[in-house]
Amino acid sequence: MLSFPEPPNYVGAAIPAHTPHALSVMFPTWQDNVYYEEGDPRVTSKMESGYPRFFIHPLIKQLCERLVTKYGHTTEEGMLFPSRKAAEQCRTFMKTHPSLAQLPQTPIRIVELIIAPVDKTIELQSVPIYTVLFPREVFSIAKQFWQHVGNNVSSRMAEYCLRVLDSNKDLLVSDTQASSQALYEPRRGPRRYARASQKSPETKEECEVEQSTYVEERYGRNLPVDFADKAKRALRRRIAGVITETDNSKSVEKLDTTTDSELEEQRKLKGERGIRGISEQDVYLFPCGMSAIFHAHQLVLSIGDAKQKSVCFGFPYTDTLKILQKFGAGCHFYGLGDDHSIDELEAKLASGERILSLFCELPSNPLLKSPHLKRLRHLANTYHFIIVVDETIGNFCNVSVLEWADVVVSSLTKIFSGDSNVMGGSMLLNPNQQFYSALKQELRHSYEDLLWSEDAVFLERNSRSFKDRSKVINKNAEALCDYLVQHPKVVSVFYPKYVSNANYEAVKTEEGGYGGLFSMVLGSEKCAEKFYDSIRCAKGPSLGTNFTLISPYTILAHYTELDWVEKFGVSRYLLRVSVGMEEREHLLSMFSKALAAIDKE
Repeated sequence: MLSFPEPPNYVGAAIPAHTPHALSVMFPTWQDNVYYEEGDPRVTSKMESGYPRFFIHPLIKQLCERLVTKYGHTTEEGMLFPSRKAAEQCRTFMKTHPSLAQLPQTPIRIVELIIAPVDKTIELQSVPIYTVLFPREVFSIAKQFWQHVGNNVSSRMAEYCLRVLDSNKDLLVSDTQASSQALYEPRRGPRRYARASQKSPETKEECEVEQSTYVEERYGRNLPVDFADKAKRALRRRIAGVITETDNSKSVEKLDTTTDSELEEQRKLKGERGIRGISEQDVYLFPCGMSAIFHAHQLVLSIGDAKQKSVCFGFPYTDTLKILQKFGAGCHFYGLGDDHSIDELEAKLASGERILSLFCELPSNPLLKSPHLKRLRHLANTYHFIIVVDETIGNFCNVSVLEWADVVVSSLTKIFSGDSNVMGGSMLLNPNQQFYSALKQELRHSYEDLLWSEDAVFLERNSRSFKDRSKVINKNAEALCDYLVQHPKVVSVFYPKYVSNANYEAVKTEEGGYGGLFSMVLGSEKCAEKFYDSIRCAKGPSLGTNFTLISPYTILAHYTELDWVEKFGVSRYLLRVSVGMEEREHLLSMFSKALAAIDKE
């Protein structure tokens, strides 16, 4: 088992500690979570990091401030995006938002740039970047798009851009006019570029060791595009489950362009996904999991009747529902996601109403429910709609859902990476379903690879141990849940072993487990608060980490709609636990002590 250092114990600390690109943040007490949701500076002013779709990283803020200062007005703010298309989508979202619909003259501009090195002899490469500028008072609307869609500039990309700008400033410090003209260039030229890591002046020296030296010592200060492409190729093969014996004997550096014969060999395999016909070309990478979900929805809108609604089946992670509601024609929400819900959906379809697609999670977050996927597949075949399954919580080591889906999406940020230091998402097409050809054709001209190269390198490195880590975490979580489900102070444990188990078992892999996520409900909010405050582990947003991470999920995800979520069985004082790789006895002792603390004054 791995040995993990004690988590930080002060509010706002980065999780993992001493990690410049950390993805979570420490909220040591229940009240800290409430303060965060209320925007109280007692918490918000102390945050070193946060989940990137909700918390804009300091490096991204720093880069954005530089660009807004140069190109914006004093009354404007900005959002950064890695492509013109993403920036246009943001502008469209803002202009069509209900609060701006009556104000069509609100100026929303896009500044299109290449951040380019002045000295063409150095290894630094040019980077295209797009800044959406808007009046300061509508920042919250832009932030909604950033949160829901996830097509965002990553902190490593911002770090690299700042490095280019700082290098230019150093070279041109004696020539103010040249500096003004050369620090930034108009957008033009090729889109392909290299990325490298960079030490941030705000970062403690010890924080930089793991983050910076891995890339710089192994590949040099300038990360070559061709190696990033190889890392992405390895990722796509790993996600498709078509790693061959030849692949296993190669290092990533030797993964050259895939030949037609290699693709054919992949398609003949009945690999880890349980079906034949898949190749790495059926995998598409995205900046984060929510970006994969957004693009899956955009994809089905493009090939189907965009006037039809989609279905959100089961109570999902909050932004999945928001995407289906705010983009396209809207959605039908079957929040309970049980067999009765399928009966209702079947009756709606039999009455003549048609739907575009159905989105579901297996299992769901945070209630760990699994839908009757085979029955949903039968409806999809009968009434010709697309099924999109989010496998993030189950992961393909444990569940085999592709056979029953048209599209499978996942957040690679979670257990696939495990280190909580890089974002990524994926979308996988089932080549054996009826809409495959139409989906592929649309992707040929609409797909953009927005996964930052250095992020791809870290994802590839982190995910090499994915299967082994998953097995350890499965066993830890099952042992912990078996203990908790019998504990007198625990009212409910939501875990696939106990919740809609038959539906989960129907798609469970032969060697799979029940995953590393569970939720629990104690006797009262006071009990939950005491337990949370007492437990000695990392406490903050995110999941799928190599270390145990707990959060008062409903407070963080649904603070303004607590009464509404309770209608779907989500307790306002539900605790969500992502189990890590710590020693099993340590985990059991840790939870036992926190439960014992409930009785103490």
